[in-house]
Amino acid sequence: MRPDNASYYRGRFAPSPSGLLHFGSLIAALASYLDAKHNNGQWLLRIEDIDPPREQSGASSEILKTLESYGLHWDEDVLYQSQQSAIYHEVLAELAEQKLSYYCRCTRAQIKAQGGIYQGQCKNLAQPVNNSAIRINNTVGISQYNDLIQTQVTCDTKLAQEDFIVVRKDGLFAYQLAVVVDDIYQNISHVIRGCDLLEPTARQLSFYQILQHNAPKFGHFPLAVSKPGFKLSKQNSAPAIDKNNPLPSLFSALVFLGQHPPNGLQTASVDELLTWAITHWSIAQVPKSQEIILQV
Repeated sequence: MRPDNASYYRGRFAPSPSGLLHFGSLIAALASYLDAKHNNGQWLLRIEDIDPPREQSGASSEILKTLESYGLHWDEDVLYQSQQSAIYHEVLAELAEQKLSYYCRCTRAQIKAQGGIYQGQCKNLAQPVNNSAIRINNTVGISQYNDLIQTQVTCDTKLAQEDFIVVRKDGLFAYQLAVVVDDIYQNISHVIRGCDLLEPTARQLSFYQILQHNAPKFGHFPLAVSKPGFKLSKQNSAPAIDKNNPLPSLFSALVFLGQHPPNGLQTASVDELLTWAITHWSIAQVPKSQEIILQV
């Protein structure tokens, strides 16, 4: 159980190895790192490698090298989700025993035809294991929560109450299962990440309550977008940041996060810039908008 202590801080950065780190990834890493270090906390690194079809060979090791070149050093051994299967299965067994999960054979096309929100058709049908997903029996359905950056967040109520998937039909663990179980496993107290995860956070808060665990505090910074609704991402082929010349990208990321570093630090060392950033970090200065268009 996490101590109820304001000085207790364990943050994390959790990239997927589906590609190299881009500017949006750097913002996520830097914001979570600075918030942890400013609060005298620990910063952990987790590689979310539970979706092999989407992973890029060599990306995991390249991510580690890039973070190190940017001076972002993690405090404990890297956690790889691919090594957490036994723990995920243990949680799934507990959910099944408590009748908090069930098998579902509905297709995306069927759900889309019903308005895009799963209606619980399979909940009482005792569907077979083969070719079925596993859904959580969402008895909580949190749709509002307080955010460290965005303040009050309100999500779509029907989506928040949906019985979401924890194991996909292809047998792969779903993001919602892995991220919550791993945050519990690593005793994470604070999660600082992008606004694309505002609605998944509501589901995760519900899942914490179902699992009877304390949830971390969440803060969501604006997404870096090239145009409205088009975020920088590996799927959108965002260019990788330069690990051989980290200072310009680090400085730009601080500006993006509203931290106003002095212009003189543009010619400083990475360590000098990060030392200034840790000391002067203010989460209150992070913009509350959900997107910021980058000037290219």
